[in-house]
Amino acid sequence: MSDNPFGFGLPPEEPEDGENGGNGGKDRDQRGGEGPANPFGFGGGDNPLAAMFGSMNPNDLGAAFQQLGQMLSYEGGPVNWEMAKDIARQTVAQGTPDGTKDASVAPGERGAVEEAVRLAELWLDDVTSLPSGSGTALAWSRAEWVEATLPVWRNLVDPVAERVAAGMGEVLPEEMRAMAGPLLGMMRSMGGAMFGGQIGQAVGTLAGEVVGSTDIGLPLGPKGKAALLPVNIAAFGKDLSVPLDQVRLYLALREAAHQRLFAHVPWLRSHLFGAVEGYARGIKVDTSKLEDVVGQLDPSHPEQLQDALQQGMFQPEDTPEQKAALARLETALALVEGWVDAVVHAAAAPHLPSADALRETLRRRRATGGPAEQTFATLIGLELRPRRLRDASRLWASLTDARGLDGRDALWAHPDMLPTASDLDDPDGFVHHEQPDFSELDRMLGEAAEGGSRGPGPDGDDDGTGRGPGGEGRGPGGGEGSDG
Repeated sequence: MSDNPFGFGLPPEEPEDGENGGNGGKDRDQRGGEGPANPFGFGGGDNPLAAMFGSMNPNDLGAAFQQLGQMLSYEGGPVNWEMAKDIARQTVAQGTPDGTKDASVAPGERGAVEEAVRLAELWLDDVTSLPSGSGTALAWSRAEWVEATLPVWRNLVDPVAERVAAGMGEVLPEEMRAMAGPLLGMMRSMGGAMFGGQIGQAVGTLAGEVVGSTDIGLPLGPKGKAALLPVNIAAFGKDLSVPLDQVRLYLALREAAHQRLFAHVPWLRSHLFGAVEGYARGIKVDTSKLEDVVGQLDPSHPEQLQDALQQGMFQPEDTPEQKAALARLETALALVEGWVDAVVHAAAAPHLPSADALRETLRRRRATGGPAEQTFATLIGLELRPRRLRDASRLWASLTDARGLDGRDALWAHPDMLPTASDLDDPDGFVHHEQPDFSELDRMLGEAAEGGSRGPGPDGDDDGTGRGPGGEGRGPGGGEGSDG
């Protein structure tokens, strides 16, 4: 797969005689396949379209050109998501490199998943103050995972792809932009298709690796639904020398713990995706590299521009905005995964003999990532695997010892209360020296509530309750129902 986020070349120049029709085939034959015989610059190497057409069976040529027509006629957003879904489904249908094929979930597998999630919820009740966040337990095939998670992938990828796509037109000199008007439109269509193809392949590959809907630390599935993939759970546990029911239960604990966190920390989803959008706003295009290429470009050799694209001319720069957004995202993912790791270990250790081995296996799996994560890092520069999982897990475990379950989980009340990246460097300092005085906070809130009961409230109430329009009498920062 190309490192170039679009992976396409420019079309060659028209023949000098300007003729169309039947004469074109004769000219192409005389040129021995050079120039216009390659009408869209589909070269070899890593170009995805070269792989598509290079070894084409003549019987499939009509279908291939139909697909090409769909590429060129696409007028949607920065990513052709219909193509992405089709390619993801095709990738799933091909199976994984180890020969594992996708299959519909059998009733017995569905029942086993539901039972595992039910038991996981009971064990988690003893180790966290957050209540259950999953009203339904689902067993998905890989294809069902693709269908269910694509809407969230769209929210994740579109902001980044839009900036990269817009950058292609922004950096061209005005005179070149005017001359290449129709060509730029075609380039955007091709860009949407190329992004769609590469995203589709990455999502399809990821579908062969994940074991649930929260595997990468982001909530990819529908709210309130814990989902596991039986075929991938079986593949994951195949070489572990651990009974399948224990593997399934441990992974159910992880899925259910994620669901509790995302269900009862309402700001967390927007916080994570806001970091992605912040990253997208910081994307710049390497204009100096483009200017160098344009200054040396020979109009008779348009493949030079394709070569420049493959060298990363439109790759995002490491701007301060991007670095800050990526740091926020990485820290947030580490805190999410660290909390889940600590809570799941506390729930599993008393019951599962293989809890330690499974924990270490999951940690290593998340640390190394897979080809799908590496693909997304190449495409949009986002590392979806947190690098500081062990530090965060240690911090949450220390918080449990120092403050108890309620004190630990209370930190999720607001993003400003969470540990920072520097706190992960010094977890003992955060645990023992940065603990807020909750009793003082309770006293201040109590005084504010009493002050509100000394006279009619804003809605004219004088019943001594002090309830304002929200009905709860909460002070500043108290959440819903607050009147100031």
